[in-house]
Amino acid sequence: MAENGEEKLLAVARHIAKTLGQNDTMADDILQIFSNFDGRFSREKLSEKMVDDNNPRGCAALGRALHALDRQISQYVALDHPIWAQTADSSAFLDAIDGLIRTIRDWSPMAADKSVGACLVRADDLMQQAMFRVEDEFRSLMDRGAESFELSRSNHESTGNLSFDSDEDNEEHEEGLLNNGADLDHRIPVAQPVTDYDIVIDALPSGTINDLHEIAKRMVVAGFGKECSHVYSTCRREFLEESISRLGLQKLSIDEVQKMPWQELEDEIERWSKAANVALRILFPSERRLCDRVFFGFSSDADLSFMEVCRGSTIQLLNFADAIAIGSRSPERLFKVLDVFETLRDLMPEFDSVFSDQYCLVLRNEAITIWKRLGEAIRGIFMELENLIRRDPAKTAVPGGGLHPITRYVMNYLRAACRSRQTLEQVFDESNVVVPSNKLDDRRASSSSMSVQIAWIMELLESNLEMKSKIYRDSALCSVFMMNNGRYIVQKVKDSELESLLGDDWIRKHTAKVRQYCTNYQRSSWNKILGTLKLDNSSLASNAIAKSMKEKIKSFNSQFEDVCKTQSSWVVFDQQLREELRISVSRLLLPAYRNFMGRLQCIPEVMRNADRLIRYSVEDIEARINELLEGGNGSSGGRK
Repeated sequence: MAENGEEKLLAVARHIAKTLGQNDTMADDILQIFSNFDGRFSREKLSEKMVDDNNPRGCAALGRALHALDRQISQYVALDHPIWAQTADSSAFLDAIDGLIRTIRDWSPMAADKSVGACLVRADDLMQQAMFRVEDEFRSLMDRGAESFELSRSNHESTGNLSFDSDEDNEEHEEGLLNNGADLDHRIPVAQPVTDYDIVIDALPSGTINDLHEIAKRMVVAGFGKECSHVYSTCRREFLEESISRLGLQKLSIDEVQKMPWQELEDEIERWSKAANVALRILFPSERRLCDRVFFGFSSDADLSFMEVCRGSTIQLLNFADAIAIGSRSPERLFKVLDVFETLRDLMPEFDSVFSDQYCLVLRNEAITIWKRLGEAIRGIFMELENLIRRDPAKTAVPGGGLHPITRYVMNYLRAACRSRQTLEQVFDESNVVVPSNKLDDRRASSSSMSVQIAWIMELLESNLEMKSKIYRDSALCSVFMMNNGRYIVQKVKDSELESLLGDDWIRKHTAKVRQYCTNYQRSSWNKILGTLKLDNSSLASNAIAKSMKEKIKSFNSQFEDVCKTQSSWVVFDQQLREELRISVSRLLLPAYRNFMGRLQCIPEVMRNADRLIRYSVEDIEARINELLEGGNGSSGGRK
């Protein structure tokens, strides 16, 4: 009964307003009077059912509502100072926008009515004006809030900047200021280096973030989500790009990176690696958190905004890595390419977690693609190393049969490379390396194992050295050359990760080869001399024996002198091997010479001319042998 009576009362009020109201403004004023007079005559209740299909003035209630909202919104749109400077103004402005959103939502189902449709057009225009102003307020809040930022870690917060300056650099900088008499109170502060990445940057104050969220919520609900996202991403993108720039990373195109001198590029790679770590572990996660807070409740808009914020900086980082991947495959670039590969590999979990939404999928996939491309580049560098070994010409012999530069280069290169063994094994395990089976004994012809790859390079090096050894006309010097290089290779293998890669069987096999080269040297150099000391057991006349012994001692003197003179410039760089060779030669030659001299002293005809025939005592022979294989000044073909 009470509800029915109230409905009749409201109907009377509506009738009076319709009858007396000569226009929409007058009707609106009458409704306002009723609303002020009695709380039951609220504007919403009086406006209900004012529209019907047969009522030509059906838009009157909507028009009145829009008129009131227009007055509220217009006064804030016209302000010449920031609305969010005053909490009361911002709250009232947002309330008016909420009212406009509700009005449009409630009346949109009746948009087919011509008069209602016209009013809704007017409402859309008013909404656009409100959104233009609120967009400016959004931008202003972003700009003002970004003037400073806080660094929070765990349960405490501090203010600072990110830098890679070392503590030593900071100390030197401070000492320089002191020495120059600079005012310490006006020094430019030197940022402390990043020691870990357990840092989150709050680039905007908490209150500002809440204000931005309230604005973003209205803009998204009103259908202006893309505009809000654009303003947000533009402001934050500028901040992010500036932050990365302050880390020392230049904004370079792929072509510019490839044209950089290698020494400059090495420094740029180091800066890139540090910047990538800070970006993926600090800056991007912080931007993700900020984005989620501003667009809380609107995940799609948050994802889109975050992608737009980070896309440029991410592409900058990935383009640099891509330029390294598609650049020169020169062997000396391996170690820096490994740095880039390892940096991207270690950051893959961050790419997966930070860029996990649908909009960022393309960035995550691009990172994976470039990471794999870097792996291809590393494998390509090893192929270029193989080509370098194959192409190294056998033109000039190394003096004294010493260590060849290609041997030193390849072995030191492989030892250094094996410091990144885990990474290289990962790289080769993801490839299909085909190696000729006839070059690797019983190893598999097709394998991705790093050990097989290294063994193949060793085989190429050995083949190249064998080709170079043929330059030497003296077979003994040829053996010295192979002995030196073989010994160096074995020692480098045993002193590094190469030992576990190649295995004990490989080492035993190549150690045996070195011993064989030693035997070949001894046979080529000393067997002929040893033959001159061979005593005849035949029963010759005394004068014939004397003549034969004279010829033998003369021949020995001549050959021994020639060998010593020839081998005075030869070198065996490994001291232990050199001593072993001298001992071996001494054990071979000295007993025979001592025995020969004993027989010689029993022949009077020879001893009458002993001073002229006998040039060396046993001690002299041993001393001369101990002077061999020093390489003249002892430096030729030295080991490094």
